Amino acid sequence: MWSSRRNVLLGAAALAGCGFTPVYGPEGGAVGLRGAIRMDAPDTRDSFDFVAQMEQRLGRSNTPRYDLSYAITTRESGLAITGSNSVTRFNVQGTLTYAVRSTGTDNPVTKGVITGFASYSASGSTISTLASKRDASARLMVILADKLVAQLLLDPALT
Repeated sequence: MWSSRRNVLLGAAALAGCGFTPVYGPEGGAVGLRGAIRMDAPDTRDSFDFVAQMEQRLGRSNTPRYDLSYAITTRESGLAITGSNSVTRFNVQGTLTYAVRSTGTDNPVTKGVITGFASYSASGSTISTLASKRDASARLMVILADKLVAQLLLDPALT
């Protein structure tokens, strides 16, 4: 018990000595991006879920310093197939292509591609399968938004 506490304290001291600053701490990178990014307006259910998660993580921008343009593509594939060739589980793969620009400019400060996936079961009724599919798409948009926020917080061009 004591040795594990000691290891935690030694690890914390080592991180403090090397200049480590928590990203969500008082002087971390997240403070500078909070409310600083304006996203393109959503036009699909997926993009609405994506923008909602981005605004939950970074806040809605009143005076943006950056504009975020993005494109979301999804693809569905069967994972589990029964002996009678019925698909009982699907995988939804998503790709997010993004570019962050300083407000009023055309040159991207940073850009990239992020991928993720979510799955759902198709073994229930038609209604439950449709609900599972929508839920998987919503989870995928949260995954893509969270990965993008992590990427932006680590990008030295934005912090």
